[in-house]
Amino acid sequence: MPLSEHEQRLFEQIERSLAEDPKFASAVRASDPRFQTRRRLLVAAVVVVVGLALLVYGAVIATPPLAVAGFVVMLVALGYGVQSHRRAQSPDLHVVGGTTSRRRPRGRTGRRPSILDRMEDRWRQRPEGHR
Repeated sequence: MPLSEHEQRLFEQIERSLAEDPKFASAVRASDPRFQTRRRLLVAAVVVVVGLALLVYGAVIATPPLAVAGFVVMLVALGYGVQSHRRAQSPDLHVVGGTTSRRRPRGRTGRRPSILDRMEDRWRQRPEGHR
């Protein structure tokens, strides 16, 4: 639904006043999920490089526990990076200052709701005249 001219002017005025407040802008930027995802991916990449360095250093000085520790650090960092990337790609809704996700079914917490959950949803969404 398009905004009226008055609503558009009010919206632009609010937008300008918020853009001029550096404290608010930094607070919004810090809580932006895209910013957090980029930061997590950067941290994961740095830790992968550190793990690789430990792996190579452990192999060069012939210390297998250090090489294994480097490999484990690398795997954990890769897992963290992949998880962060998937979380950023998820269809969950994000709100400034926090996150709100889609409503989960009451039964199982898995991806597919059970047949009882689906029947319950259908019952709730039935037309008003069929009660």
